[in-house]
Amino acid sequence: MVRPMKLAATGKDIPGLDYELSQEEAKELVLNDPERAIFILLQLSARLAGLREAPSAPSSATPVYKKPTTRAGKRRKTKRGAKPGHPGTRRAVVPHIDRTEAHSLTRCPNCDGVDLTRCQGQKATRTRIIEDIPQDTQTEAVEHTIPRYYCNSCQKIVEPTVPDALPGSTFGHRLVVFVAWMRFGLGITLSQVQAVLNAHLQFPISQGGIVKNAHRIADILRPWHEQIGEAVKSSGVLNADETGWRVVGKTWWLWCFCAPKATFYMINRSRGSPALSEFFTEAIKGILITDFWGPYNAVTCGGRQMCLPHLFRNIDATTEKDRSEGWLAFRKKLVRLLRDALRLDDAENLTSESCTSRRARLDKRLSALLDAVDTSQASSDNANAKRLVKRLRRHQHDIFTFLDHADVGSTNNFAEREIRPAVILRKNTYGNQSDQGAETQAILMSIFRTLRRRGLDPMAEIVRALRIYVQTGKLPPLPD
Repeated sequence: MVRPMKLAATGKDIPGLDYELSQEEAKELVLNDPERAIFILLQLSARLAGLREAPSAPSSATPVYKKPTTRAGKRRKTKRGAKPGHPGTRRAVVPHIDRTEAHSLTRCPNCDGVDLTRCQGQKATRTRIIEDIPQDTQTEAVEHTIPRYYCNSCQKIVEPTVPDALPGSTFGHRLVVFVAWMRFGLGITLSQVQAVLNAHLQFPISQGGIVKNAHRIADILRPWHEQIGEAVKSSGVLNADETGWRVVGKTWWLWCFCAPKATFYMINRSRGSPALSEFFTEAIKGILITDFWGPYNAVTCGGRQMCLPHLFRNIDATTEKDRSEGWLAFRKKLVRLLRDALRLDDAENLTSESCTSRRARLDKRLSALLDAVDTSQASSDNANAKRLVKRLRRHQHDIFTFLDHADVGSTNNFAEREIRPAVILRKNTYGNQSDQGAETQAILMSIFRTLRRRGLDPMAEIVRALRIYVQTGKLPPLPD
């Protein structure tokens, strides 16, 4: 029986050890119980390796993917899927059967016997429907015979219009829009789009042809892009956010302005007020929800709501760098005030008088907190704390706007969700290779995203609009 031991070099308890071994005892352990000796050696090796490479706390410069996640090992508070009692959903039955196949059996699949008797009655047969893509799927080539006439009135040769493709194009509307949807709606790279066409549809096409057709339909659909911008600016509530973008290897900026039924993307060289001046050509009546990025202050609007999660993150970042008594006291009162506002927004069964009274009290508490704070004392000369206090004073009347309007939220989460598809697309495509490509990107992304938000089929609506454009020379209004 081997007694437990202890590693004198580290003083750490090891399973199976609580005292120091002699040389003879170590030999006896190896000879009599090799498995236990191997286990103890592995434990010691792991413990020594941990002592040599003690992990340090991640700094702000540590990449996000290297920082330890706090959610690891934690269970979800709620189960995935629909709530109990929610009606079940399943795929709808196919509306029609294209072809049928009959099967037969000559040998038993279990015993390989040949003595089989056909069942009778209800169990005689069963049916099974399988939906699949045909193996020989390919594009359809249609030859149009176009008669030509001479008009005696205008003395010109005329012919009927072919609405299935743009003038001079050998590609039909559905093919062109399908390719654009894969590229700008789903964020698939040019080489992947080309592979899908070549392998699945058996349609050889060059990457230059894909780009050329995208530029052409984007130029035709430009009025829709402008209508989306006007719809966003005329909305009662609009959210805005921005992120980096690459154009010809240089850093540009992708701006996202969104309303409940419209999303407008704009790719611009500037991240400042020049880009906002290009979009907001005049004052808007709606309420603008943003983070604390300074150029948004130049927008003339009916009201502002600052993103409270951004504010909470700023408070936490400042607390990491300033643990002074003055700042911690200020932080405690500010966080309590913001949480009281969020609780008031979620409160139910309150009279209008009670809500009005509590809402006014929040304004007074914030004003008193900012009037009483001494920046140098609260921050201990911390630049982040000074900047935060200055930001609160500037936006003092834009913190609790969500309590005055039922359709205004306390976060800018809507804009962040709407910009996320573009961020995923940026990761796959690495931006654009020309100014025209950036403009096409913004136009088609806006149209595809807006039509999806309105519950419409983007491909069907764009194909319909292109057919009307070919026949009349005018693009129909953006469908609502």
